[in-house]
Amino acid sequence: MLRYLLYDLLYVRYHELHPWLDPLNVFRYVTFRTGMASITAVLLSLIFGYRLIEALKRFQIGQHIREEGPVSHQAKRGTPTMGGLLIILAVIVSSLVWGDLTNAEVWLAMLVMVFFGAVGFWDDYIKVVKKRSLGLTGRAKMAALTAITLGVGLMLIYQLDYPTVLSVPFFKNFRPELPVAGYLVFMLLVMVGSSNAVNLTDGLDGLAIGTSFIAASALTAFTYVTGDKRWATYLNIEHLSQVGELTVFCAALAGACLGFLWFNAPPAEVFMGDVGSLALGGVIGTLAVMIKQELLLMMIGGVFVLEAVSVMLQVGAFQATRRLTGRGYRLFKMAPVHHHFELMGWKESKVVFRFLILGILFALLSLSTLKLR
Repeated sequence: MLRYLLYDLLYVRYHELHPWLDPLNVFRYVTFRTGMASITAVLLSLIFGYRLIEALKRFQIGQHIREEGPVSHQAKRGTPTMGGLLIILAVIVSSLVWGDLTNAEVWLAMLVMVFFGAVGFWDDYIKVVKKRSLGLTGRAKMAALTAITLGVGLMLIYQLDYPTVLSVPFFKNFRPELPVAGYLVFMLLVMVGSSNAVNLTDGLDGLAIGTSFIAASALTAFTYVTGDKRWATYLNIEHLSQVGELTVFCAALAGACLGFLWFNAPPAEVFMGDVGSLALGGVIGTLAVMIKQELLLMMIGGVFVLEAVSVMLQVGAFQATRRLTGRGYRLFKMAPVHHHFELMGWKESKVVFRFLILGILFALLSLSTLKLR
């Protein structure tokens, strides 16, 4: 919005008549607006965070804690949840203020975040307000997320002319092209898988939001070089000029995560809930699709992958051993794997910080693939 008002309307039209308008030229640059979007998202989170927490307390929207989890978690019972509304608000407002609102990709990313967040809000509302501990059924949640993903995929392919080519990390000239149906199925794995993986990671104070900040920061870098022809040519990655403006959105996402971490750092004053985790995971997966780094997302969000895989291994091992022996055995003390380390005796803060270190290493490794092609 500010780009249109201060650059397109004022600078472009009147700067020759009024030289003092020259500083407004800075609003045309993605790099400037990227930094400002991130700062704005952080400030919005800090300004409205305490107000949201007080409102959640007033309406008694508190977190339910599973009895079978670590005993230390019982002290968190009743902590305000659904704080992910703050993340969505900060990202949307910052993107509207600093983004180019004529860019379809920015609007699509915002809509994905809102729709995935709406599914999470629905789930949280049923669990917290309606007091139905299971929330949405797994089938209903998957149906809603699948419908949103298919809508996004069809829009990208048929409205925005996105290629169905896959960029394979470490291989410069290997770019397989999938049929439309196959690519839509692949998008389902990426976007729905990403949203559920972040949801599974959201079990310790600061863990999901910290790793989301790391992933969003890495995606900011990837989005910038993908949208810049010089960098894309130099790094031999697919150049998509229209996604350059998504750099502003990615920076707003990173800033919102950082701002929410202020309140979610141990001991958490608020939890993001499904409204936050599904929105974050869904939009992270969408960004990976839009910049053609779908496969690399497994590295960018390596901690999310570990968490999701630990759950699949736990369930698979239990079901397989129960069929073979009549008694199910578990690989981990508890899944997702962050709870396994807690039950081994690690303090929650130690688990969180070590997982954040892993997240940073995964992000750095993903960035290294830009040159290793």
